[in-house]
Amino acid sequence: MVDSKGFQLGTIGALTLSVISSVSIVICNKSLMSSLHFTFATTLTSWHLLVTFCSLHAALWMKFFEHKPIDSQTVMGFGILNGISIGLLNLSLGFNSVGFYQMTKLAIIPCTVLLETLFLSKTFSKSIKFSLGILLLGVGIATITDLQLNFLGSFLSFLAVVTTCVAQIMTNTIQKKYKISSTQLLYQSCLYQSVTLLISGPFLDKLLTGLNVFSFDYTPRVLVFIVLSCLIAISVNFSTFLVIGKTSPVTYQVLGHLKTCLVLAFGYVLVGDPFSWRNIFGILVAMVGMVLYSYYCTIENQKRSEEAPALNQLKESESDPLLHVEIGAGKFNDVSVPKDTVWESDKDLRA
Repeated sequence: MVDSKGFQLGTIGALTLSVISSVSIVICNKSLMSSLHFTFATTLTSWHLLVTFCSLHAALWMKFFEHKPIDSQTVMGFGILNGISIGLLNLSLGFNSVGFYQMTKLAIIPCTVLLETLFLSKTFSKSIKFSLGILLLGVGIATITDLQLNFLGSFLSFLAVVTTCVAQIMTNTIQKKYKISSTQLLYQSCLYQSVTLLISGPFLDKLLTGLNVFSFDYTPRVLVFIVLSCLIAISVNFSTFLVIGKTSPVTYQVLGHLKTCLVLAFGYVLVGDPFSWRNIFGILVAMVGMVLYSYYCTIENQKRSEEAPALNQLKESESDPLLHVEIGAGKFNDVSVPKDTVWESDKDLRA
């Protein structure tokens, strides 16, 4: 019982840290990219990852956590895939309208559900699917403004969705398979992510903005915001791996849409961004979806707990009622914003 309560508190703490850090970095990057015109999102993300790796290396040296090596090919492939997914999301934004980019982000949840159902034999109840549908409908109403299709942009969006889903599923399954913590996985993989984006970032940013990151005028104010962004990114990256490890990829995406709604609200309250009744209605619908999602997960977890023997209860993971999505008794139990699209493009600077 004590372990269950401790796990729930740890999960709630991870969710809270993810929301606070992600909203903070979005606000910081909005100032950096919109006000100071530093629009090199992919390169900035590579710096985030590099600073995260250095901070974790220092933490390892001070023995804050233990290094637990795992298969090098798995870590390298995972890190490179994460880096590619970030680059593809930025390209998707660059070659699509804002509305289609928001559709791309909404497609990640159903794609993740599909992949986990097909390849991990997980099952999702009709109630969970219904609540996710309401959530996606609300976020769509609040954020999607226009839809302009083109072949290249659609193809890039498809690749971005698939790579993002696979990378987030791997984040969960690798931690469970090798019994490593989120910190250990992040430490071993973020250098590969950083190198991938350090190499490709300047080229992608020049393709999308027409500007050269190396010739930008780095004033003291710009440097202060870059350093602040990198420091916040340490918390963003850590909490991302922590949330996915403790819950699931779908839960992380649900949390991401909650952050989108919060950013919309904060943008209106703090900086006076335009806000319509459509935004308000969409956010309210999305909140209803989130409440239903959490409620149905709680009910289904309670039913499983009552039906399963005591030994199986000890093996069950993700019993957290808040935004929990490990619904099915699958065989692999071990396993924003439209007004300022540039700073939304780095995927909350997750990686």
